Amino acid sequence: MKRFGYLMITFSFLAGALVTVLDEQIVEWGYFFSAFTLGVIGITLVRLSEKRQIQAEGKLTSNIQNIESSLNQIVDNMNQLNVEKKSINPYDMRYRIDELFPDPLNTFVEARESISHVYGLQAYADVMSYFAAAERYLNRVWSASTDGYIDEVHTYLDKAQEQFSEALQKLRQLKQRS
Repeated sequence: MKRFGYLMITFSFLAGALVTVLDEQIVEWGYFFSAFTLGVIGITLVRLSEKRQIQAEGKLTSNIQNIESSLNQIVDNMNQLNVEKKSINPYDMRYRIDELFPDPLNTFVEARESISHVYGLQAYADVMSYFAAAERYLNRVWSASTDGYIDEVHTYLDKAQEQFSEALQKLRQLKQRS
């Protein structure tokens, strides 16, 4: 169904373009709106297909579990880094980040859309605003580590830890409500 939807969108676009260039003076609006309608139907089919795929049996539950476990792992790693930050050479902090965070961050990112399907868009926005801020702070730590800015490394480690913890807390609150 998804391929058929994309085919309809493509055909709609080509038909609409053809209708508009057949006559330089007059556009056949009836044909153009027919092509436009075909495109809207195609977009609807693609979205329905994607929604069904995401909501496949058990996938949402599995994704929510993956999100929570990855956030737990991220928060644990942040706690560990904050405890060790004074003993780690600032130039080496980026290597520790590269060791600890790629897998849980990727797991979270791959499954994050399930939050909106299970809890709604506002819940997704609430969790993602904290997560995105934390990720930016973690990137800032990585960059500061590259440049050797000790104070900035320590400051933004604390901020990243706080934001990741808030994201996890928001997710847990959502799970308790449902």
